[in-house]
Order: sequence, then structure tokens, then C-alpha cells
Amino acid sequence: MKRIQLSSGDLLADRRADYAEMCFAGGDYPAAAELMRDALLLVPLWPAGQFRLGEMLEAAGRIAEAVEAWHIAVRLDPEDRLGAALKLALAGAVTPAPPPVHFVEMLFDQYAEDFEAALVDRLDYKVPELIDAALSRIAPPRCRRVADLGCGTGLMGERLRDRTAFLDGFDISAEMLKRAEAKAIYDRLEKVDVNDFRPEKGTYDLVTAADVFMYLGPVDAIIATAREMLRGAGLLAFSVERHDGPEDFILRPSRRYAHSRASIERLLGSNGFQPAGIEEAVIRRDRGQPVHGLIVVAAAV
Repeated sequence: MKRIQLSSGDLLADRRADYAEMCFAGGDYPAAAELMRDALLLVPLWPAGQFRLGEMLEAAGRIAEAVEAWHIAVRLDPEDRLGAALKLALAGAVTPAPPPVHFVEMLFDQYAEDFEAALVDRLDYKVPELIDAALSRIAPPRCRRVADLGCGTGLMGERLRDRTAFLDGFDISAEMLKRAEAKAIYDRLEKVDVNDFRPEKGTYDLVTAADVFMYLGPVDAIIATAREMLRGAGLLAFSVERHDGPEDFILRPSRRYAHSRASIERLLGSNGFQPAGIEEAVIRRDRGQPVHGLIVVAAAV
């Protein structure tokens, strides 16, 4: 994937953008936005600058202008590697849709180096241990083959290694996969987009997806794919951020999706699964606040 240009390439524009960031950090959002506008007069075709201008305008309460900037960012970068479409959806300017593939890929490529320290040490991330504990109560201690969807750097894989003779890991981020490979816990690693995944059918005894569904929005397709991957009475184990409203799922300001328990239960049933355990838990912290989720284990029927 081609990297997006986070610098404008123009020294004077970058200097004005740096001043804008200083104002933003100091809480002067209107001044930050005006300085970023000045920078963009020099480099109007800079998508990262347009995206950041939108964020500064949003912070200043000028939502209509922010929407305009994000629309420009999408036009300049149709792959939407910064996720401007998600900001537009949160502003009510477009209908929420699954996050752009290249946005998710770039997000995790950039996050890979600091991923484990950020999640485990600073955000108190608990999903792998929560899924592992749920499997210990429900699943056989060992199985032949396991697929870890969205394996990242291998935090879930570390918990799965002793459960299986053969462990496959799949992820969209090449940088994440490099770090997973260095741990030498997977028998096979493959770079895939789970939205467009064509796996081997009837191959696995267990499929896991730790902190994956919150980056997908609609999860019908991936649950159906997981069912095809399983053989016999195989198990699917995954996490979601919990949504308590009437909608099946919502897009949160974090640009992650949260799903209702009722929608998850309905999708499991319509795709050939029987819930074996659905537990409520705090799965991490975000901006100092607990993020409530569901830990789900379902059996193929």
C-alpha cells in the first residue's frame, strides 16, 4: 500500500501546520484552524492537511466547515487512508459504512511498533485473556487447527499456542505480521482483508477474532465466513464493544463500532451457530474510561 504523505512537502506550509498544532495542543482551536487554512493555501492538494483541518474545525465547533474539509480529503485520497469517511459519518454527513480498508491497514501499520505497550500497559487491554478464560470453561483443552483472525502482533496467538497442533494467523497489516512472526508462535501467517477473505472451508476446530469486529461495522459476512471455516462442532470466539441501544450497531467517536447483544445473537443463529457463552466484561480503557464489551463463544450446529 502506498503511504499517505503526512508532511505537505513544503517547508513553509509545514511550519504553519506546526504552529497550528501548537495552538491546538494549547486549546486554541479557532486559531489552530486558521493557521492550518493558511498552510493549505500553499498546498491545497495535501489530503492529510485537509483531514487535520477538519479535526481542528470540529474542535472549534464549526462542524459544517469540518465536513467540507473531510469531503476534500476523501476527494484527494480516494483510498481514504486517514478515515475521513468515518468522520463524515459521525458528523451525520454520510451514512455509516465499514471503515475504508486502507485506513485500517495504515492505522495498524503505524501502530505496530507501539501496539502492545499501548494496549496492555496503557489501555489495560484484556480481550485475549478474557477469550482464553471463556474457552477454558467451554472448549476442549486441545484441538487440531486454529485460525486467529486479525492476529495483530500475536497477543491472542500466545494464548492459543498450547491449545492447538497448528495455528494460522491472518491480518491486514504487514507490520503487525512482522511482529507476530518474530514471536515464532504461528505455523502460518498470511496478509488478508477479512472483508474479502476466501479461506479453506471445513478446516478449523476453532476460529478467534479478538478486537476485530469493532473495525467492521456489519459483521454478517465475517460470521458466515467463520462458519464455513469450521468443521464439525467447531467454535467461534470473538469480542465486540457492547452497544445497549436499539440499533444493531453504532459508530462511536473512537471510529470503532459497537454491537448490540441482540444483533449478535441473531446473526449467530442465522449463520448456523449456537451461543455457548456470552459474557459482559470491561475489555480495555479509552481516554481513562472503561470500554464495555461482550466476549462470545459460539458452537457450529
